[in-house]
Amino acid sequence: MRQLFPVVRDPVDPADVYADVPIAADRPGVRLNMIASADGATAVNGRSGALGGAADRIVFIALRSLADMILVAAGTARTEAYGPARLSESVQAERWQRGQTPVPAIAVVTRTAALDWDSPFFTEATVRPIVVTVSTSPNQSRASEVADVVIAGDDDVDLRRALDALAERGARSVLAEGGPSLNAQLAGAGLLDELCLTLAPSLVGGDAKRIVSGPAFGARHELRLISVCEEDDFLFLRYGFRR
Repeated sequence: MRQLFPVVRDPVDPADVYADVPIAADRPGVRLNMIASADGATAVNGRSGALGGAADRIVFIALRSLADMILVAAGTARTEAYGPARLSESVQAERWQRGQTPVPAIAVVTRTAALDWDSPFFTEATVRPIVVTVSTSPNQSRASEVADVVIAGDDDVDLRRALDALAERGARSVLAEGGPSLNAQLAGAGLLDELCLTLAPSLVGGDAKRIVSGPAFGARHELRLISVCEEDDFLFLRYGFRR
């Protein structure tokens, strides 16, 4: 992989490019990682994985290796067949030295907590997953058997309360992995600090969602470009949010 901006570096290690995780004053810093085609599609036949490649996978793993926790919507976890986070032994050792768990816990956001409790996501996890839900969810008891349960609202998940709860569990940096509706809620609440966008070298067409899907914001969110990397015709764009 080569870095094109802010300075040219060839080769460059993605773990170095993204090492300075975003920091927020009163909550965990939140970094959003998404992939989109050149025409803005976030999925092919409903799945984002079809847009990626080997280079994108390297960046995906690098971002996970740096985060304390991962935040994902239940629909995305279901569609993308999420399993527990997996990292090499050397990366796990580096995390341990930094005071992190060997792999990041994954927190799933869901109003109903109607999840597949027998899926590898729960049964093969080495770090206990987290289910972020609401007080009216009918499945809290079942969820608590295989995961830590965070109640963050009554009828709708309050993402700020969710992040506060993750902070109480030791999270200083959170990696959000979508989907587009969760991204819109995070952005609308002013809870995003950084966007890591992989631009895939493909045209998809169709009606796939954009990386943020929801009501228009009251004011647009201004971004500043931090870095640009390239490999195999994929562009890896890193933006900070201007406050």
